[in-house]
Amino acid sequence: MKRGLLLLLTVFLCVVSATAQRTRFPSCYDDTFKKYSKRFFGPGYDWRIFKAQALAESNLSPQARSWVGAKGIMQLMPTTFSEIQTKNPEFLNIDDPEWNIAAGILYNRTLWRLLDDHDAEKERHNFMFASYNAGRGRILKAKELAEVEKLDPRIWQNIEPVAPRVPRWRYSETFGYVRKIDSLYLLLTVPSGIKQTPRK
Repeated sequence: MKRGLLLLLTVFLCVVSATAQRTRFPSCYDDTFKKYSKRFFGPGYDWRIFKAQALAESNLSPQARSWVGAKGIMQLMPTTFSEIQTKNPEFLNIDDPEWNIAAGILYNRTLWRLLDDHDAEKERHNFMFASYNAGRGRILKAKELAEVEKLDPRIWQNIEPVAPRVPRWRYSETFGYVRKIDSLYLLLTVPSGIKQTPRK
């Protein structure tokens, strides 16, 4: 019961925060993003990249539901959450914003580790987020096709020409998703009017 009241209070504060700060994004989940970014990616890692992802996924809405059944702030599929929960039983409920964010960042970490052949951090981020959105299998297939075309498969830009040949991939959505995260990250990190590269 207390947990439910706390959840309602957090959502209410998030709405109030968003209304009160029209030019800024709500900060009600920032501590959660900081906590799990540090836990799964290490101290000093810029947690705002995952907040940008959550904004792209759900606009920070715990009630968000996609047409395919993804749920919550990080738009996790229930099957993905269940797999994560098997090894992390403390992740109690996909509908709880804390566990939804924690599971989303942990899933990102799993994808990140599978991309250790990428030297550039920005490229690694692009492929991590693309895999989160489209599924790792489709991204691996696209990388194979890029290699056949003698394109460096570790460069995200080289995936675009071969993307239409990957079966059952809504690739336009994925490319838009990666660009949206970049744009949102820029808004979260750069003072208004100052232009700089979002990520190295």
